[in-house]
Amino acid sequence: MKAVVLAGGFGTRLRERVPNLPKPMALVAGRPFLEYVLDRLIAGGVSEIILSVGYLADVVIEHFGSAYCGAAVSYAVESEPLGTGGAIAHALKGQGDAPVLVLNGDTFINIDYAEFMRWYAQSPTQVAMVLREVPDVTRYGSVLVSGNRVAGFAEKGKVGGGLINAGVYVVDPGVFESFGLSGAFGFEGDLLQDHCDELTPGAFITDAYFIDIGIPKDYDRAQLELPEILQ
Repeated sequence: MKAVVLAGGFGTRLRERVPNLPKPMALVAGRPFLEYVLDRLIAGGVSEIILSVGYLADVVIEHFGSAYCGAAVSYAVESEPLGTGGAIAHALKGQGDAPVLVLNGDTFINIDYAEFMRWYAQSPTQVAMVLREVPDVTRYGSVLVSGNRVAGFAEKGKVGGGLINAGVYVVDPGVFESFGLSGAFGFEGDLLQDHCDELTPGAFITDAYFIDIGIPKDYDRAQLELPEILQ
């Protein structure tokens, strides 16, 4: 099983805490956050990992090298910012036609990736998403579902509980060409939101532990919670 992990984030809101590292490399209980993400992938059967890197790419490359915990590691390096969608498309070039796991390197969700892929195989779509119910969707925006498909997206700012995009997908590499997307573009905005009606992405809903370290409050929370979750 193969996975692309977006690991080139600037971490603007964490800059005071993590001034000289890409956001996924921020230390959590003495380890780069990205290690926790990769550990979970490998536990779920992923044997080949492509790290999409840009900002301070050498930090990631020097840390992980060509292998990590038995999984082969390679790199898709952005020479200029491509946005999340462009970064994924760049990382998938030359990787064949089979659907690939794609996930954000600055979020962690404690799911069984093998189970997710088995679920996907029962009803394949061009894109499938992992969704997580949270008590307050204000920071993230919410995702609307109908059955096991995504029906739409609500903008950030809405208050109250709901489903959010957990930043984990299965992506058919041909989906970008299908919608004429190339160069720099956003995955969520330019693909998922703008073409939701045509895509009707698969919706895998879970209550598994989830954390996004993008703001100092949650970065601090991760220091205590992640080691306990994974012990």
